[in-house]
Amino acid sequence: MHAERDTEGPSLSEGAGGIRELLVIALPMVASHACETVMTFTDRLFLSRLAPEQMNAALAGGLTCFMLMTFFFGLTGYTTALVAQNLGAGRPHRCSVAATQAILIALLAWPLIYFARPLVHEIFRWVEIPPEQLVPQIAYFDIVAAAAGVGLLRNCFSSFFSGIGRTRVVLLASLSAMLVNVVMNYLLIYGKLGLPALGIRGAAIGTVLGGTAGLLVLVVAYLSREIREEFAVRHSLRFDRPAFLRLLRFGYPAGVEMTLNVLAFSLMIFTFHTHGLATATATTIMFNWDMVSFLPLVGLQVGVTSLFGRYMGAGSPDTAHRSAMSGLKIGWMYSAVILVLFACFPHALVSVFAPSEPSPVYDQAVPLAVFMIRLAAMYVLIESVVAVLVGALRGAGDTLWAMCISVALHWALVPIVYVVLHVLGLSPQAAWAALVCTFLAGCSMFYLRYRSGHWRNIRVLGDADEAGPREAEAGGDLLRLEPEPALEPLEP
Repeated sequence: MHAERDTEGPSLSEGAGGIRELLVIALPMVASHACETVMTFTDRLFLSRLAPEQMNAALAGGLTCFMLMTFFFGLTGYTTALVAQNLGAGRPHRCSVAATQAILIALLAWPLIYFARPLVHEIFRWVEIPPEQLVPQIAYFDIVAAAAGVGLLRNCFSSFFSGIGRTRVVLLASLSAMLVNVVMNYLLIYGKLGLPALGIRGAAIGTVLGGTAGLLVLVVAYLSREIREEFAVRHSLRFDRPAFLRLLRFGYPAGVEMTLNVLAFSLMIFTFHTHGLATATATTIMFNWDMVSFLPLVGLQVGVTSLFGRYMGAGSPDTAHRSAMSGLKIGWMYSAVILVLFACFPHALVSVFAPSEPSPVYDQAVPLAVFMIRLAAMYVLIESVVAVLVGALRGAGDTLWAMCISVALHWALVPIVYVVLHVLGLSPQAAWAALVCTFLAGCSMFYLRYRSGHWRNIRVLGDADEAGPREAEAGGDLLRLEPEPALEPLEP
């Protein structure tokens, strides 16, 4: 990598960009995403006690709803990098302005997702989901889609607090969401304390109630006196053309990337599910554990994006690079533990999802699920590298290339799985092995892009961000549109 010292930017402490500094930001985010993992994991664990088809339906229905939200998740999630760069550049009043633009996008997206439900129902039927799974899958999807705005708004507020480095607020929100979700799922799925046993509908309602609890925590923190005064929140409640266009310009690649990746992932899941209920059950178990291993890395990725973006905004690319290297060390230590679990204890991991009543479908799925988990141990270390490097590239503003590499890799996996399973007629084990090998080969592209150093020359903030809040002069009208100077040309 580059070893030269920064030639510009503020003087920095000796530990800047080190592991300790990154952990202060990243650990709460890792714990926060672990809470999100527990929420989803317990949904499927509780449902697995009813029947494998119920668990499969929750995976497919929830993933489909998430797919509809992904573009807006990725777009508004870039608020983390914009907030971090503005904070690093000494412009705290622009942090809340960036957050407001993300909130506006989330509110506009909510009805679009809700009215897409009939189309999704037809897609479920078109891909020939087994009837035992189709009905509960539609029921789960409809409920979580109706409350999609809760998740979108949570993402906006979480991105703001991640960008300013106050990730403990995000952790508190996730803890609240997890507790409410787990308790309500248990009560509503099984019908405890006099409540009706709603099954998979209870799982969906519990998920919505948990997300709402997390959103309330974030809103209260955002409107607290400390945040309002430090970041001029009251004066930020307006449409700001330069900030809005900057969020669109740098955030849309992340949104497109998430949408296309999750679409590819969904098609891959559906391809496995159409091979039969046993294959669908094994795949669901495998990706439940894959989610457990990967989502904490998403928290690390957010921490890297925040710290990397802050030092890029401060004009210190070498310190930003140091923070990325710190992220790699943390990621490798975490992934080494997951590797041991996957390689040495796959039978124990699969048995967690055993139904309470004997199930021939589950019995047939066990050998395949064990094979898939054991083989997945090959790529867990690579996942940590990809998570950190993507976080660094996003923090620097190199979002287009990160999108292109990630989308190309994910869409290469879809035809591979389809050809192996349905054209060549080979086993699910062969399809999974081909998928893992392709993923391992494609991940080298992220390292090469980061190694090129192109991210050092990207400029995210423009001259429009230099100005202080004009709202003080005009009364700070809510969502006031006013003429703004044109955006400065950005370097490619």
